Amino acid sequence: MLLVCWNLAGRMRLVGEQAERVLGERPDLVCLQEVTPATAHPWLDLLDAAGYRCALAPLPRAREGSRPLAVLTAAAGVDDLEPMPVAGVPWEERVLSVRVRGDLEVVNVHSPVSPKPNLAKVRTHEAVFRHMATGSGPRLVCGDLNTPRREHPDGSVWTFARHRNGRLRPDRGERWDAAETALIRGLAPRGFRDAFRELNGFGSKEPTWEWPRSGGGYRLDHLIVSPEIEVTACRYQHGWRRDDRLSDHSALVAEVAVRD
Repeated sequence: MLLVCWNLAGRMRLVGEQAERVLGERPDLVCLQEVTPATAHPWLDLLDAAGYRCALAPLPRAREGSRPLAVLTAAAGVDDLEPMPVAGVPWEERVLSVRVRGDLEVVNVHSPVSPKPNLAKVRTHEAVFRHMATGSGPRLVCGDLNTPRREHPDGSVWTFARHRNGRLRPDRGERWDAAETALIRGLAPRGFRDAFRELNGFGSKEPTWEWPRSGGGYRLDHLIVSPEIEVTACRYQHGWRRDDRLSDHSALVAEVAVRD
């Protein structure tokens, strides 16, 4: 199955061009982040017309504050998507879990950014980690996880709980650091893998979001898979961001299969 995962940056004017790029890959699975009240229906209509079944996380109204962003998951060749509740998520519009084709669980995540109140980012990572760690069967988590700050060749990471020199920030502390690490590295003892790094190594930083003017950036968009899933290809569509300027995030494109 081909998976396309992309943070759309909520760009209403560009929905048609974004959809053209996504559907041009002929994906079996589509996981989108930053779907807004204005872009939700156009995306649902375009995906439905292309033969996809869709599930949209509960979408707050734009006037309800600073949370008008949701995630959307779509699959081709299925009759329905079975919802799988994820307990303890603070913002329900940012995490959507569905079962596809009866056995594969797909968890689509858009982590809140660090400044959001009430530890929304920390609690999101903790909730999704608990869900993945206690579940069973083939499952994957993908999306904009808004971490890490830095990756090292040995596979270790610095999260946004740390300063640029690696020291832990006193205002964030160990719980924050552990929460951000949990999904991208903390599931490894249970056999989960970072699909991109497993196939491509650590030779390149591969930022999927970059500062517009000052340069530099972070690999914030991930695919983490359970032992039952084989990934034969995983790459980033940087051109959709850098050349076409369709989003401020690069899309992740991967070929996945449930092992027999």
